[in-house]
Amino acid sequence: MSDIIKIYIEYVAFGIEIAGILTMIFGTFLALFRYFTNRHEEGSSYRTFRHDLGKAILLGLEFLVAGDIIATVTIDPTMNQVLILGVIVVIRTFLSLSLQVELEGKWPWQKKEISS
Repeated sequence: MSDIIKIYIEYVAFGIEIAGILTMIFGTFLALFRYFTNRHEEGSSYRTFRHDLGKAILLGLEFLVAGDIIATVTIDPTMNQVLILGVIVVIRTFLSLSLQVELEGKWPWQKKEISS
């Protein structure tokens, strides 16, 4: 692959990773804004805040995983880099699943909520 294309791909991967970070930052501020400005029934503001914050983190993690995949596969596809990517993807997938279960009360493939 030519060096110019690699440079552009590096920029794209870096841009996607920056988008993930910004998604988490802006999502946090949006969740805080909604928490302090919206009036909810007793106790539901905290749940709404956690839900909004969790969704922002999940979306940001998706961007970060995409950026890592692009960077590893196209820029430096050594076995060591692929193994590092695999570990990162496993950790982020575990975090995403944990957050989704925490937020929605069910596994992604389930239709009913998990009974508490």
